[in-house]
Amino acid sequence: MKLGVHCANLTWPGGPEALGPTLAGVATAADQGGFATLTMMDHYFQMERLGGPPEPMLEGYTSLGFLAGRTSRIELGLLVSGVTYRHPGLLAKIVTTLDVLSGGRAMLGIGAAWYEREHQGLGVPFPSTRERFERLEEALQIVRKAWNGGGSYEGVHYRLEELRLVPQPLQQGGPRIVVGGAGERKTLRLVAQYADACNLFAGTPAEIAHKLDVLRGHCDDVGRDYDEIAKTIMATFTQPLQDVDGWLASMQAYADLGVTQVWVGPDKDDPVGWTEQMADKVVPRLAELGG
Repeated sequence: MKLGVHCANLTWPGGPEALGPTLAGVATAADQGGFATLTMMDHYFQMERLGGPPEPMLEGYTSLGFLAGRTSRIELGLLVSGVTYRHPGLLAKIVTTLDVLSGGRAMLGIGAAWYEREHQGLGVPFPSTRERFERLEEALQIVRKAWNGGGSYEGVHYRLEELRLVPQPLQQGGPRIVVGGAGERKTLRLVAQYADACNLFAGTPAEIAHKLDVLRGHCDDVGRDYDEIAKTIMATFTQPLQDVDGWLASMQAYADLGVTQVWVGPDKDDPVGWTEQMADKVVPRLAELGG
């Protein structure tokens, strides 16, 4: 199983002046320590669960561009971009730029968006749930088309007369697409039809098994090979270093279900030291887990 580090809580020591050096330190430690992926959130405001708008939140793709120049091997992405945040043609261009400048290490995480307060706060339209999912499907179609020759696109919500990206991504067919969310009727159907990976919150193994069964059914419906889709989970509120053996045992239960990657979040008091310890104590042992 692969390990990802997800930088969601940015209330780190030192205040705003230290955010750049600390984030670079986490990325360097993860890059050199065998982590597979580094992700950040894509929000305008910090989530309520982590303190809400008074707490720091960096713009996602600007941050990843910063980190691309300080790393050499780790995959870089956001978990996940809300479809409402950027026009999909522009999103495809942004992720392509990250892929080219990082040497082919970009990942596109995308979802339907949910945080209404930040949209209202910055004056960004927040359509109904139904429309957001319609826009998400069109965005997935647009990005796939952009990374496979381009052309034009006409949907209900988006119309692109000249979908042209020069240069194209370095990764053949484009960066991997990870759709976040566990909605059984819409989200997992979009995973089956368009994504390279799903991303689920780490509920109990029984809950994950149920979600994966639903995903398998959608794959059957759309004619997709279920095994083509990577299964990943978010376990960012767990604390592996408190009980490494116990945490690894819990991850084995997910690995037995076919989960191949898990994300965790750094300790807010010492994010760089935490990342270094995880690289030493967890990454090699996690890599031995499998179904």
